[in-house]
Amino acid sequence: MSVALVTGASRGIGRAIALRLGESGHDVAVGYGTRAAEAEEVAGELAALGRRSIAVGGDLGDPATPARIVGEVEERLGGVEILVANAGIGSPPTGVLEIGQAEWERTLAVNLTAPFLLAQRAFAGMLERGFGRIVFVSSVAAYTGGLIGAHYAASKAGLHGLAHSLARQGAAQGVTVNVVAPGLIETDMVPADPAVREQLAASRAVGRLGTSEEVADLVAAVVANGYLSNQSIVIDGGTLPT
Repeated sequence: MSVALVTGASRGIGRAIALRLGESGHDVAVGYGTRAAEAEEVAGELAALGRRSIAVGGDLGDPATPARIVGEVEERLGGVEILVANAGIGSPPTGVLEIGQAEWERTLAVNLTAPFLLAQRAFAGMLERGFGRIVFVSSVAAYTGGLIGAHYAASKAGLHGLAHSLARQGAAQGVTVNVVAPGLIETDMVPADPAVREQLAASRAVGRLGTSEEVADLVAAVVANGYLSNQSIVIDGGTLPT
């Protein structure tokens, strides 16, 4: 099977994706920002499944980090054949008048520039091998503006344009590029207040929040399908028409 790199995989959606890919038979590099211990735990769970796994960390806001991480995976596991760019940052809901330039630039650096640099670094090897899967984890905020703010929505929307461009360049060489855009998912990024959670769940067409495992199942299906490319797939409980 293939070597996968999943960023932001120490918890939540990224963790579920890493484990799901491991269950599918892939070796997995568990990317993390600051949660080294949690990432090592995920790597241990993958090892228990019989997969080769390592934890690779760094600040994705640093433009040198993506290439370093991909290089480390190549040295320790082999060429990155599956890239799931899941890591992202947000903030409490912020009006556009309150977003400072530093916060804007930091959000785009982690949520958009880092996925670009990761994909750029891994893309050449995928083309040479004639096989690759790139999945950018976006958000319904890319379509609606979301709850967090313009900086977050803009960073996620940029992933869609990036995917469309890369998909056209890689399709004939066996490299597919897609976007998965979750809606409200039951993670620690959702407000802890039970009343707020209940209100958010009620806003979904299915009447509940999604789970990380449901997003992971979709990502695994996208990775497994060599005829699916250049698509943006929303997973939000049937709420947003596309």
